[in-house]
Amino acid sequence: MLAQAHGEPQNSDSFRKLCCGCVRKLSTRKAKKKKGVFWGIEVAETLRWRGWELGKEMIKHLILKNVHEKTQKLSYRCPSTRFFFTVFPQPITLSPGMSLTLPIVFRPTEKREYEDSVCFKKAEGEFSVTLRATLPHPCLSFPATVQLPICAVYNVTETTFPVRNIGDLVTVFAWETPSPFYMIPDCGMLNPGAECMVKVVFQPKVAMVYDVAATCWFGGEEKQKRTIQLKALAKYPYLRVSVTEEEAEGIQAGKFRDVLCFGSVPVGTTVEKCVEIFNMSVVDAPCRIERAKDPLVRDHVFSCDVSHGVVPAKGKLVLCIRFQPQTVGEHSTDYFTIISAGCLLQTVLKVVGSCKGPLVSLHQYSVDFDWINLGESLMETLKISNISDVPAYYQFDIDGRGSVFSLDRPCGVLEGTTTVALKVTFRPTHPISYHRRVVCLVHHQEPMYVDFFGTCHSDIAKPAILQARHLSWYRTNTVRGLTFYPPDILSVMLKDGKLQMDEKGALMLPPEIPQDKPPKEYFEANSMTEYFYDGVSSDLALFPPHVSVSPREYDFGCCVPLHKVEPLPLCVTNHTKGKITVAWTPSHGSAFRVSPEICDIPPLKSSAFRVLFQPAQLNSLYAAELEGFAFYKVLRHYSNIEEDATICPSWCLTVRLRAHTYEAEREHFIPQYILDVPKVFPPAAPNTDTYCSMLLLNTGTSLITFSVNQAACPSVLVKPCSGHIIPGGHQIFFLSTHPVNTISQHHVLPLQLNSYPGYTKEIALRSCGESLLLLLEGDGNLYFKPAYIGTSSTRMYTIKNCTRLPMVFTWKIHQSDSKILSVSPTAGILQPYEAMAQAWTFTPDKETKYLLRAMVFVRRKSPDPVSPKSVGYALRIVGEGVLGTIRAQKEHLDLGNVLVGDLQSCSVVLLNDGICSLKYILSVEQQITGPCDPEEVRSDPLALELEQARGMIPARSKAFVQITVRPARRLHYTWSIKYAICTPTATDLASTKEEQQPLCCIVATGVYPTFCIADACSAGSASGLSKLHLWRLFSLDTLNEYLERDLTPSELTYRVPTRHSTCLIPPVYTPHLLDFNFGAAPIGSEPTLVMLLLANKGVVPVEWAFLFPSDQKMDVEHWAEDAEFSPHELHQMRIQDNQLFSVSPKSGKLLPGQEESVQLSHRHDFIGTDHLPVLLKVSYGHEILLNFSGVTVEQDQRYIHFASTKHFFTPIAIGTSHPPTQLYELYNGGAMPVMFEVQLDNIVRIQEENFQHPVFACLTPRGEIPPGTTGHIEWIFSPLEARMYLVDVPIHILGGESALITFQGIGYDLNTVGDTATSSQVFSPSVFPGSTKLTVPGQAATLSHHRICLGNIPDCTKASRLVFLNNISESKAVVFAWQISTCKDKRVLQIAPESGVVQPGESIPCFIALRPSGSASFYSIDLVCEVYIQESLVQYERDLQEWEGAKERQAVEFTITEKDLGTKKKPKSPAGVKKQPSTCHFFLSQQTLPPIKNHPMPNLPAGHFQRRLLLDKEASRVWVKPEPPKPILLHLGVTARSYSIEDFYSNFTSEFPKYFLSRDWPLESKFVDGSRDRDRMDMDPKWLSLAAASKQELQTVTDILTGVIRGLLENTQFHDAVRRSLDEPIPYFSQFRCEESAELRDRRQCSTVPSRVSASPDLYPEKDGERKETRQETSPNNDLLESWERMSEILHHEQLREQKEMMSRQPAFGNLVELLLENTLQNILIEASRGEVVLTARPRVIALPPSPSR
Repeated sequence: MLAQAHGEPQNSDSFRKLCCGCVRKLSTRKAKKKKGVFWGIEVAETLRWRGWELGKEMIKHLILKNVHEKTQKLSYRCPSTRFFFTVFPQPITLSPGMSLTLPIVFRPTEKREYEDSVCFKKAEGEFSVTLRATLPHPCLSFPATVQLPICAVYNVTETTFPVRNIGDLVTVFAWETPSPFYMIPDCGMLNPGAECMVKVVFQPKVAMVYDVAATCWFGGEEKQKRTIQLKALAKYPYLRVSVTEEEAEGIQAGKFRDVLCFGSVPVGTTVEKCVEIFNMSVVDAPCRIERAKDPLVRDHVFSCDVSHGVVPAKGKLVLCIRFQPQTVGEHSTDYFTIISAGCLLQTVLKVVGSCKGPLVSLHQYSVDFDWINLGESLMETLKISNISDVPAYYQFDIDGRGSVFSLDRPCGVLEGTTTVALKVTFRPTHPISYHRRVVCLVHHQEPMYVDFFGTCHSDIAKPAILQARHLSWYRTNTVRGLTFYPPDILSVMLKDGKLQMDEKGALMLPPEIPQDKPPKEYFEANSMTEYFYDGVSSDLALFPPHVSVSPREYDFGCCVPLHKVEPLPLCVTNHTKGKITVAWTPSHGSAFRVSPEICDIPPLKSSAFRVLFQPAQLNSLYAAELEGFAFYKVLRHYSNIEEDATICPSWCLTVRLRAHTYEAEREHFIPQYILDVPKVFPPAAPNTDTYCSMLLLNTGTSLITFSVNQAACPSVLVKPCSGHIIPGGHQIFFLSTHPVNTISQHHVLPLQLNSYPGYTKEIALRSCGESLLLLLEGDGNLYFKPAYIGTSSTRMYTIKNCTRLPMVFTWKIHQSDSKILSVSPTAGILQPYEAMAQAWTFTPDKETKYLLRAMVFVRRKSPDPVSPKSVGYALRIVGEGVLGTIRAQKEHLDLGNVLVGDLQSCSVVLLNDGICSLKYILSVEQQITGPCDPEEVRSDPLALELEQARGMIPARSKAFVQITVRPARRLHYTWSIKYAICTPTATDLASTKEEQQPLCCIVATGVYPTFCIADACSAGSASGLSKLHLWRLFSLDTLNEYLERDLTPSELTYRVPTRHSTCLIPPVYTPHLLDFNFGAAPIGSEPTLVMLLLANKGVVPVEWAFLFPSDQKMDVEHWAEDAEFSPHELHQMRIQDNQLFSVSPKSGKLLPGQEESVQLSHRHDFIGTDHLPVLLKVSYGHEILLNFSGVTVEQDQRYIHFASTKHFFTPIAIGTSHPPTQLYELYNGGAMPVMFEVQLDNIVRIQEENFQHPVFACLTPRGEIPPGTTGHIEWIFSPLEARMYLVDVPIHILGGESALITFQGIGYDLNTVGDTATSSQVFSPSVFPGSTKLTVPGQAATLSHHRICLGNIPDCTKASRLVFLNNISESKAVVFAWQISTCKDKRVLQIAPESGVVQPGESIPCFIALRPSGSASFYSIDLVCEVYIQESLVQYERDLQEWEGAKERQAVEFTITEKDLGTKKKPKSPAGVKKQPSTCHFFLSQQTLPPIKNHPMPNLPAGHFQRRLLLDKEASRVWVKPEPPKPILLHLGVTARSYSIEDFYSNFTSEFPKYFLSRDWPLESKFVDGSRDRDRMDMDPKWLSLAAASKQELQTVTDILTGVIRGLLENTQFHDAVRRSLDEPIPYFSQFRCEESAELRDRRQCSTVPSRVSASPDLYPEKDGERKETRQETSPNNDLLESWERMSEILHHEQLREQKEMMSRQPAFGNLVELLLENTLQNILIEASRGEVVLTARPRVIALPPSPSR
């Protein structure tokens, strides 16, 4: 890696790659002086003198060079000091490219530093060159900062940096470096100008960022220091072992594994596989690879050449591991540990593999040649197969040259999965029965046996034919000991009953009485046992021999001379009880023969034979195997055999012979061979046999003889011990040993070849008895952490098989501890050197400490039914049972407001303060509170989800449980979380319910992101709409109601605005549909503007959006779109393309409490009705489909806009004496006045059906509505029954389309409904404040309220409210004027002031007073305040005056239009009129104005460009009369319901005293106008008598009746008389009323009406005074005159009192008092609004000083 050096800029030549500590001298020629260019003159900036001496002059030359393209002239001044001087100054002229050398002489006088300068002057300015002489001083230069490469902990990185001596002295330096850095070299010496490279070595032991300072000390007597900053980063390495998919069986690809499986590998071969060590960190990671240490020394079949290496950062290291198995069937396991530097990380790699060998089998294990005649031969085939893929070496242990049985390929190699057919030839030499059991030896496999048998007949001898059943019977008889008797004796015994035949035909002794063991049966012995236990190679034999020969092997040695070879005496012993015959097979061409060939041997006798050796040539090797057959002599002829079961096969006798004829001085043939022998015997238990095979291949061209000296190594049995190998053949040996202990033994077998001691190969082998050695982890101690009582603690514990044999282990736990302690698996097999991790489970049942003991018994894996010997190991287990609890860090968690349908997550921290780990299971109980049905919400699913309801907390730790809350309702949720400790008996919620403990409580409130429409106003073509009408057109009350409802699941199909539709008309997922009706307007008029104020009254932010169909459509390719559109789709496309409907802004976000205005507009560009579905989408909230609709009519069309075809009257109680008047609104959306007429035919029909009772009465059946305004039709709904009435009424429009409107009304029974009558609840007094945020463009004033509801009021009263008109402009004054639409409204409503001027920032109070007309009615009055900018009005009046003056002038002016009156230039009129002739002198001083024309500019629709151009041309020729400025219309809705006094008093008794009853009301209060009177007279004949009365007469009657009635109501004597009349005896009329109710009602009237309605006595304090005076003047006096005077005074005062009482009863007096109080309160409110009075201030009490008179 490269290191970065920061600090002083160094010369590029100084960065050379040098060895550490290398010092060099910098070239002085390359040390260039720093030069500068001053106005084209290049010169050195500084001239330095170094190494100067006192008393000597030193000269340096200053070179000036002209680098400019022009000739330069300059002059200079000499240095100012006397220590530097130069030649006398003179002008210098330098041509381009020329140079001048100026010598400067330095002459020091003392040892110090000098500094001066030479100043040069040019026309452009001056510049100077510094002259400096310095003293010699030490100075080192090196970087200020060195960044070392990133390094792994315990690794080493390094970098180098240069250190240069830039001083004048030889400098010695030394480094002080903090750990973990050090420098090489850490000290040294540098000559002036020399440089050396210093190496920084970084060897960290902690992973962190290092930023330290190293100090360099240098200098002579005065040491100087300089620091260098060393920066480095150390990180921990992270290594992972990856085994590829091919090398890991059954392991998923892409995952890191640490088991390398070699599979099954052929014996003797080597397989290499690789694993990858990945470095996941960003630092190089050194590591070492170690093999697991074993207590016993063993040969490792796994090997790895790499013991250490470095894994590059983010790289990998490939580790190659070889597997070379030696023992067939052995499973090998080993462990390699990859250890990073510092032993920070250890990864264990397990390698496993098994060894496979050949699997050779014979297709048949006997070859039957039946019988042939002597001299003939017979051949049979014997198939041998190798089903393994490992090649197999086989050998039949038979010498075919000297045997009657021969094979064409007695030895060879069987390749993998092949079958070979061998040819077996039978050539008998004697007429006897032959049988020979031949062994087939296979390398790395146990031997196999095959039986060859056949019978030979001659003309004389015909022995019994030997068959396969005879061999089976013979083996059974051998086990039963019957084969030592000849067949004749057995036949006699069988006849005599001494022998019997079993069910298989074999012979057996008769069973003894009473009981005997069953007869013995023959079992096939192990082939290896049979091979070695033959009684010759071993002292043991499976069965005693019938005939034996001695010796079995013999070496004649050196037989020179050839004719003096001594014969070998051969002894054959007959061990049977019958006479036998031995016949030797002659071998033609062999140097060995036996004499005699045939000989009889009596029972239990021996006979001697001689083996003659007759070699033919010298210096040769001889070897052969002699074959002979011994048989019972009685078997020579079949006639001698009486029982077939007594036939006994012959016994084969073999003798191996060797000899050589080498002369003494001759060297034997050098054998050429390959020997494959293992180094160690296969593992075996002590005192058991172990076998291995050895292969000797003769690769030469001559015969090889071999012999093994058994005496030299008696502990190893070798078979065969001697023999010969033909050229190209091989010999397979089997070796056996019997280890007696577990000590490793070394065996050396001498193998002599070619009978020459010099050709002896010593074969070294090792064997060892494998004990049952099991290694327990932790020296047999297992410690458990403290566990909760009843819960389980599991630990992994490792046991390892430290032997080469697999072992079976079994754990035994005491019965009393079985409930506390368990292990898995309890039993199993451990392969050689395999370690197994087992899971131990500790389950304490009480609070105490446990000390337990378990035993593991290991034994050898043995197929024997007898249980082998086992060894036990003890395991000591320590544990503790404790109790513990869990608590939450916060017992109460408030999540606040959560969106319904949305989720909010949090973490609950669980604490375990105990010393044991706790497994817990959490349960949640949910409680929902709020305005809901408890039964309905009880079945709601759980709205709280636990990420993990189960878990485990370690001791003294905490756990985080992630909780997700998803409320489904807009209610308050409370979740109680409980926990229970999991035990084996309680694993789920049901079983732990009784043990649950409270943990914590979580609360949350489900909320919707919702808003409401707080206000609405209109502008443009809809400026004439009232507030109430606007709210009805846009269904804003319904919209607010929808927004307050609960969400439906379909509305959350798309939680946020999404383009989800592929069609032009998107699907609808919401059940909430309503109309946004923009009304109607004529074509070309200005757009209809509606401003909506959105207010977030909730507690969460709201994101809203108005989605047009195009906003919901996905963008698709053109080829994917449908080219055919429906008429509905075309209609929507036209609306969206022309932007007839628009919303601005279309989306936004409202924070809690925030308000925002939205402008909706409809352009009237096309005649017709426009419909557009717009989706109002609240993110994570409601989804409401708004049907935008608007109508555009022609200019001359008379059109009434009906918002709906149904109208609902306010419900009326049946029996109401004065049903109220109700209003039905009609909006004229056209540009022409509209006459309407109501057709009353259906109303008359309803009246006839209801007994001539006018259920529906239309008071204004006809009328006219001006354009852009709202008209009213007055109705009276008077139900007879408590039911619904409806009538279809046609409304005809003169010159327009008629409409059929359905009017519906509901009558209800007041006694049933009671005080909850809807009429008393709907009209409660309230005001609706206006919003300053809801303004239209150009609006300069606002109203403090946009709607006033006066509620229920009685007739003859006045209800007043205060409204402020605010000028929100900061610089412009406004003029306002209140407009009342109808004459009736003007009579009942008063506004003060009606007009005025409001200054900038000022507020004007306006008092609104409503006086009901005298009949019950619903009032819905739209007050319009027209607001003008005062400046625009003044400008308009000024323009209007100019226009009118111009109009008067044009009345007397004319224009001459002749074209040839003159040729002078004609001036152009300012207004662009035609040019006038210059000869008209009176036009020269005054230009003619354009003609005056009243031509208002129409509002044209967008896009009609040609028509607009024509109008512009026409307008350029005329002077249009100025139009008045358009006012801003502010609507104030006033609603109320008036009752007759009787109805109000009966329905709202408690409210009655709050109102002042006016004592005079005009006649118009009952009869509004003539039309109404006529309508009523037409309907009701009772009013006809008053039709002829004049207004004065009617007023007089009204005043008289009013005075009489009011006087009676205020007369207490009249009240007493009425009360006394109730106490009189019952008269006739009193039977018609209840006395109790009458008294109650009379008492109620007395207590309320007289005291409140009459003038209060407090207003007339003089009355009490008069009464007091009257009482004082009644004292008796005897003077008659005085009494008369007093009487006259009394009468006078009485008359005055009566006059005052009469005055107080007059209506004018009460009205005056009421008006006085009203004005007083109004003044106070006005002063308070101006800040002159603070109504909310605390009252102040002023204590006056005491009066001095007192």
